[in-house]
Amino acid sequence: MVDHVLRATPDMAAAAAPAGRAGDFAGPSGPRPRRAFSRRNIFIYGTLAVVAIYYLLPLYVMVVTSLKGMPEIRLGNIFSPPMEITFEPWVKAWSSACTGLNCDGLSRGFWNSVRITVPSVFLSIAIASVNGYALANWRFKGADIFFTILVIGAFIPYQVMLYPIVIVLREIGLYGSLWGLVLVHCIFGMPILTLLFRNYFASLPEELFKAARVDGAGFWTIYLRIMLPMSLPIFVVAIILQVTGIWNDFLFGVVYTKPDTYPMTVQLNNIVNAVQGVKEYNVNMAATLLTGLVPLVIYFVSGKLFVRGIAAGAVKG
Repeated sequence: MVDHVLRATPDMAAAAAPAGRAGDFAGPSGPRPRRAFSRRNIFIYGTLAVVAIYYLLPLYVMVVTSLKGMPEIRLGNIFSPPMEITFEPWVKAWSSACTGLNCDGLSRGFWNSVRITVPSVFLSIAIASVNGYALANWRFKGADIFFTILVIGAFIPYQVMLYPIVIVLREIGLYGSLWGLVLVHCIFGMPILTLLFRNYFASLPEELFKAARVDGAGFWTIYLRIMLPMSLPIFVVAIILQVTGIWNDFLFGVVYTKPDTYPMTVQLNNIVNAVQGVKEYNVNMAATLLTGLVPLVIYFVSGKLFVRGIAAGAVKG
């Protein structure tokens, strides 16, 4: 009898143990912790570090060179930090560097780029978002043909259309003007933006659209009150793509504008490729950094939304 009680006591004790302490008898649970310095982590972070250095090293050289004077640059050590920091190259690049016949720096080209970029981004995104919404939710006659034409247009090389567009802009009186360049950017940005918006709207729950239709909402009511509030990520993607593409454009700027309306990139080319006088590398680097500052700031401010929008717009084709 005593032996029976002794054998039963451990089992009874385990059964009577509180639920929170049952794990004490079962051993550790959950996923096995990973080592911080495993071969996999060393390879991944080592590769990322090498790639980061590869891309950041030229940027570092540009920054330190733009902060040096010409006597220090002539010493030849491009990787050394400046012994005496000077912002004179930045001031000269902005206000007095020669960009052809004019010596007013990049300031004029900067404001030309702003006047080109702002309406181009607004108009192209507004039209493309409506196109994508219509193609995703309103199956009108010929929608598939229209979408196919737009997709094909996204892959046509720009150089093929340069001369025909010159003739069109000349005939409508916009050749050489900022509004002519705005029209060109809107046309060439339409295919890829429409594709992005169409895929994003197609990924949204279809029940929302159907419920709005049952409640009597029309085309613009659904677009303005339902689709737009849910589409911030894809709008950020479109803004970043358009701002980066339009601001950094050189080909269209040099073909469709004239010296008084040159954008910033064309003026930068004229500064860097100047063949008269002393080659001022510090001014060239400062001008390059000034030119790329706007898209760089926009991307860093809205980088997380950019990744979200790209992922959401790639769900459905």
